[in-house]
Amino acid sequence: MIAIDLPNPRRLAISVVLGQVAVTALCAVVSWGIADSRAAVSALLGGGISSIASLAMAYVGFGKEAVTDPHRAVRAFFAGEAAKVAVVIVLFIVVLKTMKVVPLAMLGSYVATFAVFWVFLANGMKS
Repeated sequence: MIAIDLPNPRRLAISVVLGQVAVTALCAVVSWGIADSRAAVSALLGGGISSIASLAMAYVGFGKEAVTDPHRAVRAFFAGEAAKVAVVIVLFIVVLKTMKVVPLAMLGSYVATFAVFWVFLANGMKS
């Protein structure tokens, strides 16, 4: 039997969230430098939505205790993904209904946070 040493999924997920928060802050600073404070706030909102959704996924999908039953682990993962999608939808609706945002800054920051996920995943699988 081949043993594969994988990283702790919850720790990796929390690291992704922290990386997303850092990228969100960077996007806000760049947006402020290129445009104005409204663009910076829009970037914070877009990246914040992604970061909060990832945090929801980390807590719902990868609970406090390690899951050893594969079926239970898959159910928890799908529940986490469902929570993530729900959070994204609700937060985008709330933001778009209540605030005047700069769409490019908000969506650009939201999309930029996806790069963090792939970088952390690639690095996490190496160690």
